[in-house]
Amino acid sequence: MANIKSAQKRILTTQRNSERNRTVLSSMRTSIKKFLSAVEDGNKEVAQSSLVKAFSTIDKAAKKGVIHKNQADRRKARLHQKLAAM
Repeated sequence: MANIKSAQKRILTTQRNSERNRTVLSSMRTSIKKFLSAVEDGNKEVAQSSLVKAFSTIDKAAKKGVIHKNQADRRKARLHQKLAAM
């Protein structure tokens, strides 16, 4: 455990931010999985609507700094390719 007061504050801040990042990342992964399951089932309408939600959660994660902007763009491009391949 840290002895310096500023280090103790940083530990609390890091824990709070890590928890927030974990929830954002989890919701992003969930929306991606829903899209991929719709693609597996071959349901194009559900896949289209879930793709919009997945794009939204990916953009939010990038905006909050949970993932890098380039990673967000790469993920969105790959998901869009899967939809186009249907």
